[in-house]
Amino acid sequence: MKLKPTKIICVGLNYTDHAKELGMPIPSEPIIFMKGINALIFNNDSILYPPQTKNLHYEAELAIVIKDRCKNVPREEANKHIAGFTCANDVTARDLQEKDGQWTRAKSFDTFCPVGPQIVKGLDPNNLIIRCYLNGELKQSSNTTKMIFKVDEIVAFVSSIMTLEAEDIILTGTPPGVGPMKVGDVVEVEIEGIGTLRNKILNSKL
Repeated sequence: MKLKPTKIICVGLNYTDHAKELGMPIPSEPIIFMKGINALIFNNDSILYPPQTKNLHYEAELAIVIKDRCKNVPREEANKHIAGFTCANDVTARDLQEKDGQWTRAKSFDTFCPVGPQIVKGLDPNNLIIRCYLNGELKQSSNTTKMIFKVDEIVAFVSSIMTLEAEDIILTGTPPGVGPMKVGDVVEVEIEGIGTLRNKILNSKL
C-alpha cells in the first residue's frame, strides 16, 4: 500500500475514556492537529526512536483516506468523498507533547505516522473493533462506537476548514490504553475488517 497525501490531519481526544485518561475535558467540537508528511510510513516499515524523547507512545487509530478534492462537505455526503479506511498509529513523544503544550513536534518526527496494511471500502467505520498489541500483549481494546465525533462529522468539520485532496489522511483519535514503547519493540494496530499494521521500533541513530 502506498499513498501520497498532501496532508495528514488528526483528531485528538475523540474517545471519552482517553480524554479522561489524560485528565483533559471532553471537547465540544473536534480538536484537530497535523502531522508532517515526513512522518508517513507503511506496514512493516520501522519507527525510529529519536534521541529527543524519553517517552515514546503508541496510539492505535482508524484512518480515513479521502477519495477526491472536496470542500465544505455536508455530513450526509461525507461517504461520497471517502476512498476507504486503514489502520494508523499516531506515534507520540509524550514528554515533548506535555512540555510544548502544542503537539506539532511531539507528533511529527520522521516515521511517526505508520498506516496500513490496506485501504478497505464498504465498512461501517462507526462500529469496528480496534486493538493495539505491544510485543504480542494486548494494550488497547475498544470499538469505534465509542468515538465522540463520528466519521461523517469529522470529514464535514475538517473540510469546512481546509480543502481536502485525494489521498489525504485523517486520523480519528485513539481509545484509552496508550503507553510507552522502547527500541526493539514490535507494535501492531488491528482493526476489524482491515487487518494488522505492524512496525518495529529502531534506534534513530542506527
